Amino acid sequence: MTSTAYSSALIGVFLLCLAAGWYLSTRVLRYLLASSIMDIPNERSSHQAPTPRGGGWAVMLTVVPVFAIAGIAFGRPLETGAMLLGTLALIGVSWMDDRRELSPLLRLAVQALAVAFGLLALPSDQLVWQGWLPWGLDRAATAFLWLWFVNLYNFMDGIDGLAGSETILIGGGVALVSLAMGEFGLTGVAGAALAGAAAGFLTHNWRPARMFMGDVGSIPLGHILAFLLASLAARGDWAAALILPAYYLTDATITLLRRLLRGEKIWQAHREHFYQKAAKGVGRHDRVVLTIIGYSLVLVVAALAAGIFGAWTLVPGAVTVALLLATLTRMSKA
Repeated sequence: MTSTAYSSALIGVFLLCLAAGWYLSTRVLRYLLASSIMDIPNERSSHQAPTPRGGGWAVMLTVVPVFAIAGIAFGRPLETGAMLLGTLALIGVSWMDDRRELSPLLRLAVQALAVAFGLLALPSDQLVWQGWLPWGLDRAATAFLWLWFVNLYNFMDGIDGLAGSETILIGGGVALVSLAMGEFGLTGVAGAALAGAAAGFLTHNWRPARMFMGDVGSIPLGHILAFLLASLAARGDWAAALILPAYYLTDATITLLRRLLRGEKIWQAHREHFYQKAAKGVGRHDRVVLTIIGYSLVLVVAALAAGIFGAWTLVPGAVTVALLLATLTRMSKA
């Protein structure tokens, strides 16, 4: 497949998934309203009115079939099957958790199992850590970060439009990096599908949100994106794999460490992320999300530049994240 044909295919996948994501979002919203599946605000919430929760179904119903078809088309049915098994398990448990709160240990156990299946989808002859670690430690370290990424994606889904926007940027970034590096395959198609489906969902989730993604969306999304980022790193594009999710990784990790040092239960809902404090300070979710989008576009450019300049682009990536966190801190004091 030529680069022109592949780029056209990625655009087609994005547009198709955007349309499917939008349509399915309208159907899912009707179902959630009819079934009274609502997110009721509490003192830790960033919203004031009861809002349907579970819109992530629209994204998953769009992405999973595309992922399966792409796996067959690119000759990776077994690896794709392993990833989808884990994804489906996460969808089921997360949907149950959206309906009634499950034990954190049960959720973590299913997430660990899904990650184990996901590791099977990575080529056994490729090292995510580029040979810095022996194979066993390479996979163990990857599993730890993968599991963390699944959870942080859920932690960062706290204001209108943020998770959808970041999914577009990270998924789209993965597709663009794959295209720029001439790596035509599952990773690029899956990234374009995620970006398109998230864009369709975002039309119902932008401020003021008509429905929330819920765990049924954020948890599996974190799982699939972690696979795509690990795949980038395993084939040598590790700088891009670090840069694309850098804001999410930094905000969630700093917040978690702060809560751990205070002896708080890290799995409980809160309003202490940088983006949550900024939203409270300015009183507008969309202003915060647009600010994050602006800086995240710089991260996408830095990730693309990594193919030309190598790991040096980590420096402007780190500076961009630092400036974003500083901007969000100023907004929290507005």
